[in-house]
Amino acid sequence: MSDAQAFLRATSPDYSRWCGAMEVHRRLLSLNPQYAENRALIENTAFAYESMEQVAARQGLIDVPVVVHVVHGTPEQNVSDAQIHSQIDVLNQDFRASNPDVSKVPAVWQDLVADARLQFHLARTDPLGRPTDGITRTRTTNPDWDTDDLVKFSLSGGQDAWPADIYLNLWVCQLRRGLLGYAQFPGGAASTDGVVVTHTALGTTGTATAPFDGGRTAVHEIGHWLNLRHIWGDDDEGCSGSDFVADTPNQAGGNAGSPAFPHVTCGNGPDGDMFMNYMDYTDDAAMYMFTKGQSARMDATLDNARLTLTRQAVAV
Repeated sequence: MSDAQAFLRATSPDYSRWCGAMEVHRRLLSLNPQYAENRALIENTAFAYESMEQVAARQGLIDVPVVVHVVHGTPEQNVSDAQIHSQIDVLNQDFRASNPDVSKVPAVWQDLVADARLQFHLARTDPLGRPTDGITRTRTTNPDWDTDDLVKFSLSGGQDAWPADIYLNLWVCQLRRGLLGYAQFPGGAASTDGVVVTHTALGTTGTATAPFDGGRTAVHEIGHWLNLRHIWGDDDEGCSGSDFVADTPNQAGGNAGSPAFPHVTCGNGPDGDMFMNYMDYTDDAAMYMFTKGQSARMDATLDNARLTLTRQAVAV
């Protein structure tokens, strides 16, 4: 992507549409009092873990079962098994900090790189106990989808979720208005729990299209599913927002394209923005790390709000 394209993307009204997680979050806060209560409890727990008042109870790895719901209106949107497997491969590298490009993290932040001790596999057993390849395929007449969660229901032409206390549901479809993906933070309804990724930003092969052909959209959205915020705090470049993680520098909005280090905003010099963090908006090739503080927030989620999923993982 050229500098001009990156500038247009970052300054256009649709910039916030590249990830729709906060849009979903605000909608649920306004419509669902129970979600707001759940979120308050989840955030209190996350603060305790991130400040090290509490530490992760688990030992070793968590292996998360994933079901991929392919909702397609054209042959192109019906992504191949190989494309889906390429996405799982990326998840298993990035959440273990075993991705080759992690070596590009600037020296000043190398000590902050986190192995989240998470791995993922396509589900081997469906909700009725039958063998499965972990992929569902649904033909639809809908040309595209938005953040309204309609893709998550068969009655609206999508595909119903599998039980969210057992599986990570990942819907793949054609999203509209330049949207790459969105997620539901922990604390919401099980029927809509999971992440959605547009088919051109899934995995590393098939219909995956540069500059979002590195599988990092799903990494970003699963970060939200595990209670990570955008690294700049979603304050419209006001330098006053927070992602509630102490080891990520304050920055003025999301970064686009592939910035050069250092990129200083909000007086955060000399090192500037941690634009290579998975929770920024940079191109796939420019993001390659989670921090230890972010990993602690994920631990809080996996020990509490998503504990049932981790207990079930071995069986499915």
